[in-house]
Amino acid sequence: MLTNAGKYAIRAVIYLAIHSSADKKLGAKTIANALEIPQAFLAQLLRTLTVDKLISSSKGPGGGFFLDDDDRKNTLWQVIVSIDGEHRFHECFLGLSKCDDAHPCPMHHMVSPFKKEMLFNFQERTIAQLIDEIKDNGTVVSLKMSH
Repeated sequence: MLTNAGKYAIRAVIYLAIHSSADKKLGAKTIANALEIPQAFLAQLLRTLTVDKLISSSKGPGGGFFLDDDDRKNTLWQVIVSIDGEHRFHECFLGLSKCDDAHPCPMHHMVSPFKKEMLFNFQERTIAQLIDEIKDNGTVVSLKMSH
Protein backbone atom coordinates (compact mmCIF):
# COMPACT_ATOMS: atom_id res chain seq x y z
CA MET A 1 0.00 0.00 0.00
CA LEU A 2 2.69 2.49 0.93
CA THR A 3 5.98 2.91 -0.85
CA ASN A 4 9.23 3.17 1.07
CA ALA A 5 9.11 6.89 0.27
CA GLY A 6 5.70 7.16 1.95
CA LYS A 7 6.91 5.26 5.01
CA TYR A 8 10.06 7.39 5.22
CA ALA A 9 7.97 10.57 4.97
CA ILE A 10 5.67 9.48 7.80
CA ARG A 11 8.66 8.58 9.96
CA ALA A 12 10.28 11.94 9.23
CA VAL A 13 7.11 13.86 10.08
CA ILE A 14 6.72 11.96 13.35
CA TYR A 15 10.38 12.62 14.16
CA LEU A 16 9.95 16.33 13.42
CA ALA A 17 6.76 16.44 15.51
CA ILE A 18 8.62 14.99 18.48
CA HIS A 19 11.97 16.76 18.13
CA SER A 20 11.43 20.09 16.37
CA SER A 21 9.72 23.45 16.76
CA ALA A 22 9.95 26.93 15.24
CA ASP A 23 12.81 27.52 17.69
CA LYS A 24 14.49 24.14 17.09
CA LYS A 25 14.99 23.34 13.43
CA LEU A 26 16.63 20.14 12.21
CA GLY A 27 18.74 19.56 9.14
CA ALA A 28 18.12 16.76 6.66
CA LYS A 29 21.40 15.13 7.69
CA THR A 30 20.36 14.99 11.36
CA ILE A 31 16.97 13.50 10.50
CA ALA A 32 18.46 11.03 8.00
CA ASN A 33 21.02 9.81 10.53
CA ALA A 34 18.44 9.44 13.29
CA LEU A 35 16.04 7.50 11.05
CA GLU A 36 18.65 5.61 9.02
CA ILE A 37 17.28 6.97 5.73
CA PRO A 38 19.56 7.90 2.81
CA GLN A 39 20.11 11.65 3.18
CA ALA A 40 19.67 12.63 -0.50
CA PHE A 41 16.41 10.67 -0.71
CA LEU A 42 15.11 12.16 2.53
CA ALA A 43 16.03 15.68 1.38
CA GLN A 44 13.82 15.18 -1.70
CA LEU A 45 10.93 14.00 0.47
CA LEU A 46 11.35 16.94 2.86
CA ARG A 47 11.32 19.38 -0.08
CA THR A 48 8.10 17.84 -1.38
CA LEU A 49 6.49 18.03 2.06
CA THR A 50 7.61 21.66 2.36
CA VAL A 51 6.24 22.61 -1.07
CA ASP A 52 2.93 20.94 -0.12
CA LYS A 53 2.93 22.98 3.12
CA LEU A 54 2.93 19.91 5.37
CA ILE A 55 6.18 20.83 7.12
CA SER A 56 8.01 24.13 7.48
CA SER A 57 11.58 25.08 6.68
CA SER A 58 13.89 28.04 6.82
CA LYS A 59 17.20 28.66 5.07
CA GLY A 60 20.45 30.07 6.31
CA PRO A 61 22.31 29.74 9.60
CA GLY A 62 20.07 28.09 12.18
CA GLY A 63 17.75 26.96 9.39
CA GLY A 64 16.28 23.56 8.81
CA PHE A 65 13.00 21.69 8.92
CA PHE A 66 10.39 21.86 11.65
CA LEU A 67 6.69 21.55 12.43
CA ASP A 68 4.82 24.62 13.59
CA ASP A 69 1.35 24.60 15.15
CA ASP A 70 -0.38 24.70 11.75
CA ASP A 71 1.75 21.82 10.42
CA ARG A 72 0.71 19.73 13.42
CA LYS A 73 -2.93 20.08 12.33
CA ASN A 74 -2.17 18.12 9.16
CA THR A 75 -3.07 14.45 8.91
CA LEU A 76 -1.08 11.37 8.03
CA TRP A 77 -3.32 11.08 4.96
CA GLN A 78 -2.05 14.43 3.66
CA VAL A 79 1.53 13.16 4.03
CA ILE A 80 0.67 9.92 2.21
CA VAL A 81 -1.07 11.73 -0.65
CA SER A 82 1.82 14.19 -0.98
CA ILE A 83 4.40 11.43 -1.41
CA ASP A 84 2.58 8.36 -2.74
CA GLY A 85 -0.63 9.74 -4.17
CA GLU A 86 -4.10 8.63 -3.21
CA HIS A 87 -4.33 5.82 -5.78
CA ARG A 88 -1.69 3.59 -4.15
CA PHE A 89 -3.84 3.13 -1.09
CA HIS A 90 -6.77 1.90 -3.16
CA GLU A 91 -4.85 -0.69 -5.15
CA CYS A 92 -5.84 -4.33 -4.96
CA PHE A 93 -4.06 -6.27 -2.23
CA LEU A 94 -3.11 -8.94 -4.80
CA GLY A 95 -2.20 -6.37 -7.45
CA LEU A 96 -5.11 -7.16 -9.77
CA SER A 97 -6.14 -4.37 -12.12
CA LYS A 98 -9.86 -4.83 -11.48
CA CYS A 99 -10.81 -5.36 -7.87
CA ASP A 100 -13.63 -3.64 -6.02
CA ASP A 101 -16.75 -4.51 -4.04
CA ALA A 102 -18.57 -5.49 -7.27
CA HIS A 103 -15.63 -7.49 -8.68
CA PRO A 104 -13.61 -8.66 -5.66
CA CYS A 105 -10.35 -10.58 -5.72
CA PRO A 106 -10.11 -13.61 -3.39
CA MET A 107 -8.63 -11.41 -0.61
CA HIS A 108 -10.86 -8.34 -1.08
CA HIS A 109 -13.41 -9.06 1.64
CA MET A 110 -10.71 -9.83 4.21
CA VAL A 111 -8.58 -6.79 3.38
CA SER A 112 -11.24 -4.18 2.59
CA PRO A 113 -12.48 -3.58 6.19
CA PHE A 114 -8.87 -3.24 7.40
CA LYS A 115 -8.07 -0.74 4.61
CA LYS A 116 -11.23 1.28 5.33
CA GLU A 117 -10.41 1.53 9.05
CA MET A 118 -6.80 2.47 8.34
CA LEU A 119 -7.89 5.07 5.79
CA PHE A 120 -10.32 6.57 8.31
CA ASN A 121 -7.57 6.80 10.94
CA PHE A 122 -5.10 8.34 8.48
CA GLN A 123 -7.67 10.92 7.36
CA GLU A 124 -9.05 11.84 10.77
CA ARG A 125 -6.04 11.81 13.09
CA THR A 126 -3.85 14.90 13.06
CA ILE A 127 -0.11 14.79 13.63
CA ALA A 128 -0.70 16.57 16.98
CA GLN A 129 -3.24 13.93 18.04
CA LEU A 130 -0.88 11.13 17.07
CA ILE A 131 1.97 12.64 19.08
CA ASP A 132 -0.35 13.20 22.07
CA GLU A 133 -1.38 9.53 21.88
CA ILE A 134 2.26 8.45 21.78
CA LYS A 135 3.00 10.56 24.86
CA ASP A 136 -0.20 9.62 26.73
CA ASN A 137 0.25 5.90 26.13
CA GLY A 138 3.91 5.95 26.99
CA THR A 139 4.48 4.24 23.67
CA VAL A 140 8.07 3.59 22.85
CA VAL A 141 8.51 4.51 19.24
CA SER A 142 11.57 3.32 17.43
CA LEU A 143 11.65 5.10 14.11
CA LYS A 144 14.63 3.12 12.90
CA MET A 145 14.05 0.14 10.66
CA SER A 146 14.70 -3.22 12.29
CA HIS A 147 17.48 -5.22 10.73
